[in-house]
Amino acid sequence: MKNVSITDEFVLLGLSSDPHMESLLFVLFLVIYLLTLMGNLMLLLVIRADSHLHTPMYFFLSNLSFLDLCFSSVTVPKMLQDFLSEKKTISVWGCITQCFFFLLSAGTEGCLLSAMAYDRYAAICQPLLYTVVMSRPLCTALVSAAWVMGFLNSLVNNLCIQKLQFCGHNVIPHFSCELPSLFPLSCTDPTANTILLEASTAFLGLATLALILFSYSKIISAILSMHSSEGQGKAFSTCSSHLTVVLLLYGTALFRYTRPPSGSVLEQVVSLQYSVITSLLNPLIYSLKNQEVKAALQRMLRQQMCPSA
Repeated sequence: MKNVSITDEFVLLGLSSDPHMESLLFVLFLVIYLLTLMGNLMLLLVIRADSHLHTPMYFFLSNLSFLDLCFSSVTVPKMLQDFLSEKKTISVWGCITQCFFFLLSAGTEGCLLSAMAYDRYAAICQPLLYTVVMSRPLCTALVSAAWVMGFLNSLVNNLCIQKLQFCGHNVIPHFSCELPSLFPLSCTDPTANTILLEASTAFLGLATLALILFSYSKIISAILSMHSSEGQGKAFSTCSSHLTVVLLLYGTALFRYTRPPSGSVLEQVVSLQYSVITSLLNPLIYSLKNQEVKAALQRMLRQQMCPSA
């Protein structure tokens, strides 16, 4: 160890080493990032501006949109910079900081999705008590708890990684810093860190997923017992949007964080799905499949075009 220099920066290999391909990827991901910002900001503005959407469901949805803005901004700006740079480096502390905010965003989103599932359970299975059960203080407490859980999970994992030393090999076969990609570069034993990350991911991921599945088992049972086909269709439409988002996030994130890193193309595609694509698709899924959001957007556009009407 005395003769090995300590690493002070990492090299991110990114998605391609071909300059022409990197130029195309820069344009592609710049468009994706701008659409992500526009879509989530639009959803935030519509929910805030329209009083018809000041309900618990849209309170959670606005928090999800804000979280998606944070999630995509953790990795995409640095990735865009690297597409235009010959030296694709990031400092060790910069990398650890990116890991912290990445885990914070991912963990918080998982907890928030479970809170949204409980909200749908209360709305469909206890409609008469919905406004009492899902009070504003409870909604605020659920969102706050999601952020606290995400913060604690990220803090514990990132405090422990600071005990590792990085020396010698400093190339990360990935487009961003994630803890599974850092462990193989450590010249001290990262076994404890790997176990901690897998255990915390399994606990937080599977616990929130279990709550979501339990809520939806009750929801599906309640929907099937409805006598009105119109009511069934509306309930299924609302719930299918949420389940689509859950599958997009959980299916890919659990695959990535419960397997040893390989640096394969599939691993990068999976990471792109939950860190970039999901944040782009969420506002589209919730706006295109939601009649209330589309109606609110139309009202807002009419007010902007005809303010005196």
